[in-house]
Amino acid sequence: MNSESITLDEFLTNDYESYEYFKGELVPMSIPTMEHGVISANIVTLLNNHVRQHQLGRIYTAETTFQVGESGRKPDVAFVSQARIPENARQASPIPPDLAIEVVSPSDKVYDVQEKTLEYLDAGTRMVWVIEPIAKTVTVYRSPNDIKTLTINDTLTGEDVVEGFQCAVSEVFE
Repeated sequence: MNSESITLDEFLTNDYESYEYFKGELVPMSIPTMEHGVISANIVTLLNNHVRQHQLGRIYTAETTFQVGESGRKPDVAFVSQARIPENARQASPIPPDLAIEVVSPSDKVYDVQEKTLEYLDAGTRMVWVIEPIAKTVTVYRSPNDIKTLTINDTLTGEDVVEGFQCAVSEVFE
C-alpha cells in the first residue's frame, strides 16, 4: 500500500488492516512478536475478566480502530466504559478509549510511542499504559505531568478508570 493521502473519514470507514492513520497518512503498524502477543493476551485476559464480572464496559483488541483526535489509532488493548460505548458496533469507534494500552515492539521508536501517548491524552483518553517488555515495566500516564513507572514488584491498578482492577505487574509478563 502506498502512502497516498486519505481523509480520516476514509480511514475510519474502510478496513486498513495493519495500518494506523496519522497526519493524513497511512502508517504501517509494527509486526507483533510472540512476546508482544503473550503480553497483549495476558492484559486482555486479566482486564476482560474483571470488566465483564463487574459490567464496567468493553475490552477491545488491536484490530479495533478508534478516532483519537485527528488520527485513527489501534491500541494493542483498549477499554471503553459502559456509559461511553458507541451504539453502532459495526464501525470504527468515533471516540477515543477510556484506557489505551500500548505494548512496545522492538521496531517502535521511543519518540513515536510518546507522541502517540500524548495524542491519546489530548483526545480525552483518561489513562494510557505503555508496557515495556525488555525492562518489564508499565508506565502509567494520566496527563503529560502525571506519569509513573511500575516495575514487576509493583501493583498495576485501574484507578478510577477501570474501577477495582488490580494485578501484580509481574502477571503482565508471565
